[in-house]
Amino acid sequence: MRTETSLFQGGFLAVTQWSPARRLSALAVLVVVLMTLFMTLGLEGNIAYILKHRLQILSTMVLVAFATGISTLLFQTLTRNRILTPSVMGLESLFVLLQTLLVFSLNSGGLSGLGSVGRFLVETALLVVFATWLYRWLLSGAGLDLHRVLLIGLVCGTLFRSTSGLLQRVLSPGEFAVLQSRIFATFTRADSDVLMISACLIAAVSYLVWRLRHQLDVIALGADTATALGLNWRRYVTGLLLLVALLVAISTALVGPMTFLGLLIVNLTYPLIGAWRHSQLLPGVVLIGMVTLIGGQLVLERLLGMAGTLSVVIEFIGGALFIWLLLKKATK
Repeated sequence: MRTETSLFQGGFLAVTQWSPARRLSALAVLVVVLMTLFMTLGLEGNIAYILKHRLQILSTMVLVAFATGISTLLFQTLTRNRILTPSVMGLESLFVLLQTLLVFSLNSGGLSGLGSVGRFLVETALLVVFATWLYRWLLSGAGLDLHRVLLIGLVCGTLFRSTSGLLQRVLSPGEFAVLQSRIFATFTRADSDVLMISACLIAAVSYLVWRLRHQLDVIALGADTATALGLNWRRYVTGLLLLVALLVAISTALVGPMTFLGLLIVNLTYPLIGAWRHSQLLPGVVLIGMVTLIGGQLVLERLLGMAGTLSVVIEFIGGALFIWLLLKKATK
C-alpha cells in the first residue's frame, strides 16, 4: 500500500511540474479523445443522420468554448479581476430582454420570417451595440471598485429581467411558447448556416486576439503601467471591449444564456495551465472549455442517462464557484 501511495504521489508531482506547453499538449490530446468518443459511442440505426446530428452539436460546443473562453479571459484581463465576467454583468438578462422585444414587436410570425440567419444576425448586432455601451460605461470611471461594479451590473440585470417579465405577461400563449424555446440554453438550436457564419466571425476575432497576445500581457499590468510602457490604453480597451461583446453575443445567440460558463472555464485555466502569458492562456481556455462541454455532455449521456441538461449542471457548478470566489475575496 505504501509503495502504491508513493507511486501515485510521485506521478501527481510529476504532472504538476509539467511545463505549460506540455500541459497544453496533454489537453489537446484529451480533447481529441473526447471528440472521438462523442462521435462514435453508441452508433446504431441511421448512422449518417446520427453523425450529422452529433457533428452539429460538437461544432456548437467547440464554437461556444472559443467564444466564451476568450471573451471571459479578455474581460478579466481588462478588469484585472477573476470574478467579473461579461455574463455576470447582465448580458444574459439583456439577451432575454432583446428576445422578448423581438417577439413582442414582430410576433412569432414576423420573427420566423427573418429566418434563422437573419434572426441570428439581428440578435448579435443588438447585443454587440448594447453590450459595448454597457461595458464601456461601467469601466470608463476611474476608481470603480469591485463591489460597486458588481452592484451596477446586478441592478442593470434586474432592470432587464423586470422589463422582460412585464412584456412577457402581455404575450399570447403561442408567442410565449416561442419565446421560452429561445431563452433556455441548448446546444441543438443552431443550424448549419448559422454555425458557418459564427465560425467565420469567431475565427476572425480569434486571429485578431492572437495578434494582440503580447499587448494583452502589458494590459494585464494595469492602465498606469501600460500607458507608461507606451500603450494607447483607451484605444485598446475600446477595441477589446468590442471584440468581447461580439464573442459573447455570438455565443449567447447560438445556445442561449449560460451565465457562469466563462467564469468556470477561466478559473480552471489559471491553475491547470500554470502560466500568465496570454500566448499560453488563450489556447488553454479554449481547450479547457472543450473538455468541460464535451466531457460533461458525454457524462450526462453515457453515465447518467441524460438525467438533466448540461447547461443546468454548468450553471450550478459555476454559481457555486462564483459564491466561493466572492467569499474568498471578502475575507482578504
